[in-house]
Amino acid sequence: MKKWTTRGLIFSALFAAVMIALSYLKISLPFSTVPITMQTLAVMLAGSILGARYGSLAVLIVIGLAAAGFQVMGGSGGLAVLTGPTAGYIFSWPFVAWLIGFFAERIKQDRYTFFKLLAANFVCGALLVYPGGVAWLAYSTGMNSLGKALTAGMWPFIPGDLLKAVLCSAVVTAVWRVYPIERILNSDAGTWTDGDQPTVSR
Repeated sequence: MKKWTTRGLIFSALFAAVMIALSYLKISLPFSTVPITMQTLAVMLAGSILGARYGSLAVLIVIGLAAAGFQVMGGSGGLAVLTGPTAGYIFSWPFVAWLIGFFAERIKQDRYTFFKLLAANFVCGALLVYPGGVAWLAYSTGMNSLGKALTAGMWPFIPGDLLKAVLCSAVVTAVWRVYPIERILNSDAGTWTDGDQPTVSR
């Protein structure tokens, strides 16, 4: 198993800060206790740019701070947040960040990089979040109808999550051109020329 690097740990902390900042960008919905939030975008970015280990670590840092009582979830924190209606979504984030990172580490950069990232981010970063999130939402709020739970916790969020996946994929595709994921992972897959530019397979 590869060693943890100082560079990777620093980036994990930085992305945890990004996730905290984006948590304040949220829109409350009148028919649901689940807000539209940009935190899922941060999870996608963390997994795609940092890879599996460091991406999931960034998310775990935020959850750990919330558990310690720090108001890092859109101005809220404490166990009430981690046991509330949105807890199912929150606890899925480290796993989906790991999955996104797992696939990102294995994506070969070519003309289809954007689309491969889009598939990984939308499937792992959005669709796989819903089962646990909706199930816990229904349980914690006493919903006895699957239709109501899906309306409150899934259907309204799919278009926005697709847009986040598109945005994330576009950003990461651009970032990888100058700072490939191999530099975070400290692997030998990415090589550098004398001009300090990445050389990637096309």
